[in-house]
Amino acid sequence: MFGTDERDLLTGALKNYLEDLRDSGVDELPYGASAPAAAVQPEYAAEPVANRALTAETLTEIRTDLGDCRRCQLCETRKNIVFGVGSKDAQVLFVGEAPGRDEDIQGEPFVGEAGQLLTKMIIAMGYERSEVYICNLLKCRPPENRNPAPAEIAQCSPFLLRQVKAIAPQAIVALGTFAAQTLLDSKEPISRLRGKFHDYHGIPLMPTFHPAFLLRSPEKKREVWADLQQVMKLLVK
Repeated sequence: MFGTDERDLLTGALKNYLEDLRDSGVDELPYGASAPAAAVQPEYAAEPVANRALTAETLTEIRTDLGDCRRCQLCETRKNIVFGVGSKDAQVLFVGEAPGRDEDIQGEPFVGEAGQLLTKMIIAMGYERSEVYICNLLKCRPPENRNPAPAEIAQCSPFLLRQVKAIAPQAIVALGTFAAQTLLDSKEPISRLRGKFHDYHGIPLMPTFHPAFLLRSPEKKREVWADLQQVMKLLVK
């Protein structure tokens, strides 16, 4: 039996955990144990995911090739290149738009307030942040956090695709309008793109709202959680 102090400690820890789940958009938990969900096939006929064993490049080699990138004008204003962070064997890859101020300073994607929310979302999916991979379309911060320019995307996109091929994830989550529209070459709003899988070079891609948007519109967290649940069903952990 637990003593009073131990019960209070466990109760406090459980309360904090449930509050974190609520902040991530999770408003219910499954009751009792259940068998792992069977993998759900995307609605489109995707090509097989690239075999990592057939890929000569590693993330380290890609980062080395990127070097002290001077391929576009963003090199003039950035503080740090923000390449990406996480597991080279990640089952799920999160792609945002571009580094912000905090990311530019620290050289790591999603470390500000929106990044903290993303971490809670990842944990709610049953992963640690270190088990997934997180990156952006652009590796450098645009001045004043403006939208990426076409020339900047043209220079960065090949490196993102090489990262995708090196990791060979089972699923990609595109965070926000700009990332989703760019990866899917679409002008459809995120509200129409989200909620279903799309194909990105043979990999199922789920668009969803950006964590920064959720900070302004917390009522949308329920929709994001529904998107992430579809990803969870697809993945085989």
